Amino acid sequence: MTAHVETDVQPQPRNGFDRFFEITRRGATLGGEVRGGVVTFVAMAYIVILNPIILSSGVDVDGQQLGFAQVAATTALTAGVMTILFGLVARMPFAFAAGLGINSFLAVAVVGQVTWPEAMGLVVINGLLIVLLAATGLRRLIFDAVPVALKTAITVGIGLFIAFIGFVNGGFVTATGANSPPIGLGIEGSVATVPAVLFVLTVLLIAVLLARKVKGAILIGLVTGTVAAVIIEAIWKIGPQIGDDGTVNPGGWSLQVPALPSSVVSLPDLSLIGQISFGSFDRIGVLAATMLVFTLLFTNFFDAMGTFTGLSRETGLADQQGNFPRLRSALVVEGVGAVAGGLTSSSSSTVFVESGSGIGEGARTGVANLVTGILFLLAMFLTPLTSIVPSEIAAAALVIVGGMMMAQIRHVDLSDFTVLIPVFLTVTVMPLTYSIANGIGAGFVSWVVIRSLSGKAREISPLLWVVGAGFVVFFARGPIEMLLA
Repeated sequence: MTAHVETDVQPQPRNGFDRFFEITRRGATLGGEVRGGVVTFVAMAYIVILNPIILSSGVDVDGQQLGFAQVAATTALTAGVMTILFGLVARMPFAFAAGLGINSFLAVAVVGQVTWPEAMGLVVINGLLIVLLAATGLRRLIFDAVPVALKTAITVGIGLFIAFIGFVNGGFVTATGANSPPIGLGIEGSVATVPAVLFVLTVLLIAVLLARKVKGAILIGLVTGTVAAVIIEAIWKIGPQIGDDGTVNPGGWSLQVPALPSSVVSLPDLSLIGQISFGSFDRIGVLAATMLVFTLLFTNFFDAMGTFTGLSRETGLADQQGNFPRLRSALVVEGVGAVAGGLTSSSSSTVFVESGSGIGEGARTGVANLVTGILFLLAMFLTPLTSIVPSEIAAAALVIVGGMMMAQIRHVDLSDFTVLIPVFLTVTVMPLTYSIANGIGAGFVSWVVIRSLSGKAREISPLLWVVGAGFVVFFARGPIEMLLA
């Protein structure tokens, strides 16, 4: 009689492709990767429309504006290239595209002082600094210095931030225009528009499919919602919220009208590539230009760090400290994304929280990025097709993913008040200020202050003190710029 000995046998990769991306090792499937990549693209496709809307609205000091079609083309190109590069180097399912925080900052604040080429030159400098910090390991040291509780809070905060974006894009939450309350439900307290109703129905459909463990639940929900939107628009002719003649239709579609395009293929205009200048230091002075770079650096640096933390936990590949495989390479590539975004005048390209949609569909490796990246590259030529999926339908996936990420709060011991308050501030400030960086900063500063004054100063990493001080400067940059001026 022989004894039976149980051993943990790692599943063997099927081929070199499997081995390189660790598909089997991570418990993933090729079908899940493809499905996740498609869902991530669908959830992110709005950026090809929204980014040019934001950037082309900014008028620089010379009275120049970026062309909508040109920005749309370079946005898709940069997103595709950077997403594929990240998938090959870091081999994680985190897609890249133009960061919404930075593009708004460029269009609203920066180009009021410099030209568009000069603004993109500042973005390139910001990216080079991030690459330097990542390559030297300093960015990793800062990443490791962040307590696990704060990393988890960042994950939860991003979840609420994603959900809030979804509620706003879906028309479920709108600005009231009043001091109190600043936001409200739908229009005058009612979900009274067809797009908002379709958003709600899509959220419920995806939720039911997930509860019943249906494969491809998010993708099925998005496709179903889009088909319904196209049919309803064809019958009722709802139209956009703002017409070509400037007329306002509160019940219309917010970004794109879900209608079949008259043409499918169009050649991309890539004339913006290489249109950068470093003349901002001469135009506004070294000090003012440096402050702009400082703001870009902090926003880019910590938005990406927070997103990396949240998404890596969703994949289940993060360790107890929130680190994930090939973290340094991932941080270097993220810096390269900022450089690429500046060189293409599409704004800094960074990891997107919407990648959580694909992760929710089973994406665990860089294969999903290959799928998403290829779809973005195709989007350069198929720009008319990106207008089919209305943002109200894509927003439903964001709400679902936000709910999934919120579940991470169970890993935090909130019985310690010195942990509770920084975690609470991190989680709430992100969605309320519409900024991941603001939430992280509030958490860092409060963690250092509260714990140091509670007799736990020795437990705080010296790097966290430095970063906390940096965030104090970041939050006070307005008054500081006025004093220095």
